[in-house]
Amino acid sequence: MAPAHRDSTFPVRIGRVTVGGGAPVVVQSMANTDTADAAATARQALELARAGSELVRVTVNVAEAAAAVPEIRRRLDDAGCDVPLIGDFHYNGHLLLTRFPDCARALAKFRINPGNVGRGRRHDDQFTTICAVARDLGRPVRIGVNAGSLDPELVMAKMQENTDRGLGLDSDQILEQCMVLSALQSTDLALQAGLTEQQVVVSCKVSRPSHLIAVYRELAGRTRQPLHLGLTEAGMGIKGLVWSSTAMGVLLAEGIGDTIRVSLTPRPGGDRREEVYAACEILQSLGIRSFQPQVTACPGCGRTTSTTFQELAERVEAHVKARMPEWKLRHEGVEELKLAVMGCVVNGPGESRAANVGISLPGTGEAPTCPVFVDGVRFTSLAGTHEELAARFLAIVEDYVAAKYPERRPPVPSG
Repeated sequence: MAPAHRDSTFPVRIGRVTVGGGAPVVVQSMANTDTADAAATARQALELARAGSELVRVTVNVAEAAAAVPEIRRRLDDAGCDVPLIGDFHYNGHLLLTRFPDCARALAKFRINPGNVGRGRRHDDQFTTICAVARDLGRPVRIGVNAGSLDPELVMAKMQENTDRGLGLDSDQILEQCMVLSALQSTDLALQAGLTEQQVVVSCKVSRPSHLIAVYRELAGRTRQPLHLGLTEAGMGIKGLVWSSTAMGVLLAEGIGDTIRVSLTPRPGGDRREEVYAACEILQSLGIRSFQPQVTACPGCGRTTSTTFQELAERVEAHVKARMPEWKLRHEGVEELKLAVMGCVVNGPGESRAANVGISLPGTGEAPTCPVFVDGVRFTSLAGTHEELAARFLAIVEDYVAAKYPERRPPVPSG
């Protein structure tokens, strides 16, 4: 059973995507190209969108980046990609959005870090300027509070209060309190600037899962604005995946969170799409959304000294990923497909029967035949080389998709 979603939030429209108000949790990502390079940024944004990212954020930090945003939008439109672009602003967003109105119009949402828009009186004036541009264009904003860039005056005031009143809070608790307060105060300021409650998304990002959970539990109880989840720096590889999954899994299971991003540190020259795949897997693992067929594969043990099941599982995963763009266009509901590639007789037949299409490969010392099950019923047995097994099993999968998932009907022309 999927976790109950926190549906009491206000719905916020970001281009063609709705966030909050009971809408499905949305996956977003961020390009790491130089935004001034319109061709490279549009190319990566297109890759991220095709991988499953429903919102793509780009850095807008200098005049050259702001000037390139309309061209990025044009290139995406020319490629038939309508993914909404979000502008990420720090320090000079009030200047860039007013000096480059075409940039502002090309963006579907503005991200504001309230800790990076100036100090004192300048803070409120510059924050309000960004909100006024959003108000006039009908754009939403995300108030994105980060632990690493909190207003030091707010932090010092709360530390002094803790001392004066003897509250006994530790530094982490004070930081968490400041983040929530900054988000709530900034939301009030945005509303005073003329934005509506249907134009504000909120986030409070930290780097440690336990702190993220504490902050968002508090935040969810004090605002009805949609919440964007994510560790501000998850880290690399396994660490980044595990920490992100731990933090967001707990919150999403409690119904907290309306958009998510897995902020993985990429390897040099690595694939930026990995953070999109990870976000989709988190949502799918919790039963919140389905993005692509699930492939259950045996972990291996002393019974599975052959690498056949590993090689076949890898082939099946790659085949599904390669075929999904076309399958999604042609076959409604194919995201729910469940496949199994198992390695021996212990769990192989049972897991294969539980899948839509499953194969149980022989373990060490077992008879060299591979029963295939379709919707719980033994369909056939396969034998042969690794390549022959893969080709025949994938052909069965293709036949199943064609037979079981109806062809999408083309849209009826208006008028």
